[in-house]
Amino acid sequence: MQTQIEQDRQAIEAQIGDMTLVGLLDRNAERSPDHPAQLWASNGDVHTRSWSEYRQQVVEAAAGLHSLGVAKGNFVAIMGSNRPEHGVADLAAVYAGGVPVSIYNTLATEQIQYIAHHCKARVAVVENQEYLERWQEAWADLPHLTHIVMMDHSSATEDDRIMSWEDLIAAGKEALAAQSDLVEQTSAAVSQDDLATLIYTSGTTGTPKGVMISHRNVLWTLGCVERTLALQEHMRIMSYLPLAHIAERMASHYMSLWWVGSVRYVPELTQVAEAIGQTRPHVFFAVPRVWEKFHAGLMARVKAEPNKRRRALALGAIELAIESQKAEQEGRRLGMMDRLKLKLFDRILFSKRFRTGLGLDQLLVAVSGAAPISSELLMFFRGIGIPVFELYGMTESSGPGTSNVEGANRIGTVGKAMAGVELSLAEDGEIRMRGGLITEGYYRDPERTAATFGEDGWLHTGDLGQIDDHGYLTIVGRKKEIIITAGGKNIAPARLENLINKHPLVAQSCVVGEGRRYLTLLVALDPDMAPGWADSQGLTFEGFDEFTRLAQVREEIGQVVESANTRVSRVEQARRWTVVSEAWSPETGELTPSLKMKRDVVLEQYSVQIEELYEETVDTQEG
Repeated sequence: MQTQIEQDRQAIEAQIGDMTLVGLLDRNAERSPDHPAQLWASNGDVHTRSWSEYRQQVVEAAAGLHSLGVAKGNFVAIMGSNRPEHGVADLAAVYAGGVPVSIYNTLATEQIQYIAHHCKARVAVVENQEYLERWQEAWADLPHLTHIVMMDHSSATEDDRIMSWEDLIAAGKEALAAQSDLVEQTSAAVSQDDLATLIYTSGTTGTPKGVMISHRNVLWTLGCVERTLALQEHMRIMSYLPLAHIAERMASHYMSLWWVGSVRYVPELTQVAEAIGQTRPHVFFAVPRVWEKFHAGLMARVKAEPNKRRRALALGAIELAIESQKAEQEGRRLGMMDRLKLKLFDRILFSKRFRTGLGLDQLLVAVSGAAPISSELLMFFRGIGIPVFELYGMTESSGPGTSNVEGANRIGTVGKAMAGVELSLAEDGEIRMRGGLITEGYYRDPERTAATFGEDGWLHTGDLGQIDDHGYLTIVGRKKEIIITAGGKNIAPARLENLINKHPLVAQSCVVGEGRRYLTLLVALDPDMAPGWADSQGLTFEGFDEFTRLAQVREEIGQVVESANTRVSRVEQARRWTVVSEAWSPETGELTPSLKMKRDVVLEQYSVQIEELYEETVDTQEG
């Protein structure tokens, strides 16, 4: 008798057949030619490109890339923000027979050189003059790079190897005029086993690894998502997080192809709030920091209500909404009067002021991923009617692998295995996944591929987890980040760090203790949240450095650490801590482009402060 996993896999395999991304775009252009595919703002107006126009632009760009020498298996690097040209360039590379490689905009020249040289990029499509200069600095060490195409070509250049986006399209039109079936031939040769993209992991340790994601991986994952989440055709989707990250790439670029959706491109995070109001998305993916900022904004509005009675009513409604979620998680129901109150609050407050105010009133699914999110935050949003679910996955699994869903949502976990996915734990607690979404391995890196991808099809994630009796997965930490204390205790630092990071004022925290008698903690604050927090406490914000030194701030962090310590075992508690005065970012080196902490960099950079934390004579309020 077949298991449910086997049934799901067979259904997915039958659904995707031998389809490729080329087949998806062709299907959409033919079946829904006039439906909006891409939307973007320019000069105060929102512009739209239909699916038929989208494919036409892709075909012309593909012919243009072909004229620059892009052929079967060649790599095309893309370095740009979330804008329509990014999506077009990506699929144009595929239609030309090549492989798109989106690169984080924050990468320095040396990192660009490493990735472009490693994949032997033939052409680079970059957004602006700033990015071009970084590529030009690396160009002498990139023997395979023949041309750079600029999306914004505002500066004149005498280098005929550099061309504008308009020139690329013009070259494509000229090539198609000479051979009308040129792109038809190159795209017809694309198979399901070909690479749909190469995604370089952001590299918390060592050099980045190029994860090989095939067309089959992408389509299998989309079929898996369809059987897991309640989505529908013609969805409105936002694209605002880096497309070099698998989460954004899957959640907007690929999902729009599968569901014939409309993608609103937002190049700057500061533009997200306005774009959400204009778009009213059906699906919204965000990392925890985005949800935290939404929460902070809503609460600031509530607390700024001048009418004391209305303010108290709103705060009481929120408290009841959170209590309703706690009751649901505990398997109990609120009393009749409280349920009636919630319905009233939903109609007069949550629906109008919160959901509509945020532009999230038409959501089908809201997702939090890429990092742990606070349980309290999830209860807040779900309580006010925004259905946020936490999921888990990684680049090596083409994105999602587990998810909470409506009717099977256990806050504090990352849900159950998605349809067709097998989930298990190794003897040491390492999470393993298996299914058609598991990728092909690392490009030109057989040693690390063999260490991560088992011959039996299991992906060894490197994450430690726990699976309860009902199949819900809880992430414990990273296997490589286990701290062994002087007493021989093995400790996963992520457990305490995740509790600390839940506070909106904390951007990142780093547990220290390798070879030490006890644990200590470095805390980096969020410069975006600092001014608002200062104002809420009646403090004057005079700059971030001064803010991190305020007694009230340190007292707040002290309470956060104390509370977190009560929720872990004694050996996992931080005895001492300090707030660092700098903000951590990819530019300063403490974080990867996907905002994961580079632990080795942090430990080296703050070695002096760490030693001070272990000086027994130090008498400070910080632990």
